[in-house]
Amino acid sequence: MSRRSILIVLCISVQAMALSAGDLPMGSAPPPLDVPHMPSRLHAFVWRNWESVNLDRMAEVLGATVEQVAELGASMGLPPHQPVSDDQLARNYIAIIRRNWHLLNYEQLLTLLGWDADRLAHTLKEDDFLWIKLGLLKPACPPLRYAPPDEAAVARAAEIKALVQARFKDEIHQPGEPRFAFARTLSEPLLPASVHVVVPSDGEQPIRFLYAYCALFGDPLMDDAVDPYPEGLLQRLQQVGVNGVWLHVCYRQLAPSTEFPEFGEGWQTRLANLRKLVERGKRYGVKIYLYTNEPRAMPASFYEHRPEMKGVSENDYYAMCTSDPRVRRWLTEAVRHVFREVPGLGGAFTITCSENLTNCWSRGSIKECPRCSKRSAAEVIAEVNQAIAEGVRTGDPNAKTIVWDWAWRDAWSADIIARLPKDVYLMSVSEWDLPITRGGVSTKVGEYSLSAVGPGPRAQRHWELARQAGLKTMAKIQANCTWEISALPYLPVMNLVAEHCAGLAACNVDGMMLSWSLGGYPSPNLELVQAFNRRPVPSVPDALRELATRRYGPAAAPHAVTAWSMFSESFREFPYHGTVVYAGPMQVAPANLLHVKPTGYHSTMVGFPYDDLDNWRAVYPAAVYVGQFRKIADGWKEGLAAFKQVCESAQGDLELQNASQDWVLARAAWCHFASTANQADFIMARNALTEATPAAEAQALRARMRELARKEMAIAREMFTLTRMDSRIGYEASNHYYYMPLDMVEKVINCDYVLKQLGDR
Repeated sequence: MSRRSILIVLCISVQAMALSAGDLPMGSAPPPLDVPHMPSRLHAFVWRNWESVNLDRMAEVLGATVEQVAELGASMGLPPHQPVSDDQLARNYIAIIRRNWHLLNYEQLLTLLGWDADRLAHTLKEDDFLWIKLGLLKPACPPLRYAPPDEAAVARAAEIKALVQARFKDEIHQPGEPRFAFARTLSEPLLPASVHVVVPSDGEQPIRFLYAYCALFGDPLMDDAVDPYPEGLLQRLQQVGVNGVWLHVCYRQLAPSTEFPEFGEGWQTRLANLRKLVERGKRYGVKIYLYTNEPRAMPASFYEHRPEMKGVSENDYYAMCTSDPRVRRWLTEAVRHVFREVPGLGGAFTITCSENLTNCWSRGSIKECPRCSKRSAAEVIAEVNQAIAEGVRTGDPNAKTIVWDWAWRDAWSADIIARLPKDVYLMSVSEWDLPITRGGVSTKVGEYSLSAVGPGPRAQRHWELARQAGLKTMAKIQANCTWEISALPYLPVMNLVAEHCAGLAACNVDGMMLSWSLGGYPSPNLELVQAFNRRPVPSVPDALRELATRRYGPAAAPHAVTAWSMFSESFREFPYHGTVVYAGPMQVAPANLLHVKPTGYHSTMVGFPYDDLDNWRAVYPAAVYVGQFRKIADGWKEGLAAFKQVCESAQGDLELQNASQDWVLARAAWCHFASTANQADFIMARNALTEATPAAEAQALRARMRELARKEMAIAREMFTLTRMDSRIGYEASNHYYYMPLDMVEKVINCDYVLKQLGDR
């Protein structure tokens, strides 16, 4: 290593070591949300961390004793605290960050997590756009320190305790299924560990890959304690026709470099763990694919001695300009290194336009770059894919490169596709650009839709261009769930899934990506997708009937088919829009609090919905938005009545278990849809109340708000029971737990407070 290189490494290392809580991003730093339904912010902190963090850590944050923290919890009627394991803490750190975002400053948040500032900075930037999900701002929370509660807080805590006892009785003290119990279940092998199952093959199998339901999104290959693909999960995925899984990686962490000596720290550990995953997957015919969103942007300090390599900028980071041949050479060599060192990888899939800044054209603005501004987007983007494909091919000739056209502009696509290497697959989001009309509002689907059945015109157009160029084709779909609602492992909208698969079979695509970070559960939905791999392709009714019979038995199957049809028809009413699926409250709906006064906060990407109805609804008028969710909830309720007969007709232990578990999930889905409608309706009435002048009109609006608050209280009460019956409810891999059971109890407290504010006695 040259002296200059050593100085660069030392500079970056010192900068990393010097990072403190004060260096973390704040954005506009508005005041935090108040918690008027709680005795104090101190009590809210104890409540919201009771199921997520151990008492000693809470006490450390507050400068209190464990006994003082426990006393605060008991004063509000909380059940005895259950210890939180290291595994649970490792799997739920995003939820811990989110639920303390409005309560703690950065210094105290770091103490709660047991992290340093550098780790939190990396997580905010690299962990699936977490900083964006948190709203690009950190509320300016004053330090939270323990002090004995005053008389008013003691009295309010006693009121809450009485309310909890009255509404939840003994149930709150009964043990429910522990959070992350599903991870333990999925880790248990279906066969003895000594038995190796190899999937027979009579030729190359179509690629069917997805993301692990319980994998961590950040840097999973560096943590031996949390296994992203345990043996039991691979077995279960293989059973439902999945032959590939993918991991989020960053190549500067996976390969050393002579050109960039600061890259590669820890690569030996990461690749050793990756080899273990590849070897384990081989036993079940499941290959590992690497998410390749490269080259990642770097801070300004990286370019201090490489100014000619500096590309366009965004948020104080700069693209590694791929018009510089050294960057492309590094990219090819890094990919080659990984695929050579870890033989047997399935391949890589690329994203060359995304929320991450990578190449200079990746965000669509290239004015700052003196090189890429003189070149076409097609030339630059194709060149990046060529560099990656060369690395894959020369590292392991059996591995595949899948080029994803995500966010390519229509004007670029044909030229990019024509320039791609002939041995790659071209993957398109199946439902993209599909025209829909919901509630009289016409729009187009972007992605993440189960309610709209693809394939759409964009995918079909790109697949045809790919075939003309001699490329294979793939469809990216969501078979289990989408951001329309992701808090459940799968939605029982089987007709929609089957219709989509039938359409893809008619298009003769060569493979499928079955999920993004959400939707990787080994489910009956995936079993249904597998049915359409058969030749001849089954009809939709035949596939549904076969699945229902296998899952619930012949007597219950007709009722299941009827219920699935009702669920599917109601879900077709979803008011889809790209903003709606990200900004709306569907992910946390029953746990989202009601606010008598506007918060002033804007909803964030599947993070905090707040009370931002205008952003939730996007192009839909508020009344239409509410009406569409009412249609979904009403139709879903009819489906639940039909599905109840499945539970009554199923015979055999396994069939009864399947029916019972699917009933709980279907009921939880209804709670989400009905709650979304209630909350939007409540905000409409609240906003109208500020403008209402006649006393009678104001009285009617307050009465409507009280009615909706009571409905929300009832849903939260039911969801408390449902979440404790099934630990999968409320969880998604890249967001961890959207809500915990005690969040439903807090919602009841919140609704009771709202009713009192509105004059309900």
